[in-house]
Amino acid sequence: MTALLEVHDLNVEIPLSSGRLHAVRGVSLSASAGQAVGLVGESGSGKSLTLRAVMDLLPVPATITGGTIVVNGVDVSRMSAKQRREHLSSAMAMIFQDSLTALNPTMRVGDQVAEVPVRRLGMSRSSARARATELLDQVGIKDPERRYRAYPHELSGGMRQRICIAIALSAEPGLILADEPTTALDVTIQAQVLGVLARLRRDQGVGLVLVTHDLAVISGTCEHLNVMYGGRIVEDGPTGELIHAPRHPYTAALLRSVPDPDLPVHRLLSIAGAPPDLLEAIPGCAFAPRCPAVIDRCTTEQPPLAPIGRMRASACWRAHDHEHWPPDIAEPAAGEMRA
Repeated sequence: MTALLEVHDLNVEIPLSSGRLHAVRGVSLSASAGQAVGLVGESGSGKSLTLRAVMDLLPVPATITGGTIVVNGVDVSRMSAKQRREHLSSAMAMIFQDSLTALNPTMRVGDQVAEVPVRRLGMSRSSARARATELLDQVGIKDPERRYRAYPHELSGGMRQRICIAIALSAEPGLILADEPTTALDVTIQAQVLGVLARLRRDQGVGLVLVTHDLAVISGTCEHLNVMYGGRIVEDGPTGELIHAPRHPYTAALLRSVPDPDLPVHRLLSIAGAPPDLLEAIPGCAFAPRCPAVIDRCTTEQPPLAPIGRMRASACWRAHDHEHWPPDIAEPAAGEMRA
């Protein structure tokens, strides 16, 4: 498959009064047409900043300090700011986490969907209005002609999120970046929103990069999974393989913290300690202070994200001897946890 997005060794820093915060450290990932790629990790691990860096929407004063971003075969890091914005806005679109703040409260939702076709595709206002109504229907908004005239506060959270998806689709992008699009939605609406994204991939070949903290959403949506910790990707590979046989202690620990609704009594294991301070230099593995499988080398040398088989990689010195990890990290007891 042709890659729509290729990120190589991306670094993002944020200057603060107390020093420079190294928020994203050497992240590499890719996404192809029709493919869903997941990005998962604790809050503060760098997931959302990675997406914002790709979309050229980093908050001030965060800046990209290294790496390349290739979109549709073009290295956008070599473009001027205006050229980059034009290229990215036609190739990709982003769905933000909070639909209420992402939408303009003073504009009717249909006009917000129609705005992009007018500005980016050169459509007349009447054609853009027809296109917007069509998109509202496509994302599952009932009675789209009437809903076109609604304001964001008049719609439910699930409907607002569908509006955000329609806006993302209005410029006909090949790739959608979704930053926790189902957060704060109930499970029924969550399933409906994910169903819309799945149909877009199936029917239109739209690629998807999905950021979430919900492993259940990832397992049911994404073919490929990237696990982030401390600003780095510490494990990546096919989603099913990572969930059933993690090869990094952090991935295993995340999976052990997922409740199993099929079990009446289920012991959830929390991850001891706290995430690393990204203002400080990290001499070894960032997860070492919290890892029950730590060895001396983990505290002095940073493990690279190295291949451990076909289409898989892990940033762990013990990735190849995972059978010797402590039992509470390597493999859950039978029936104790199901992804």
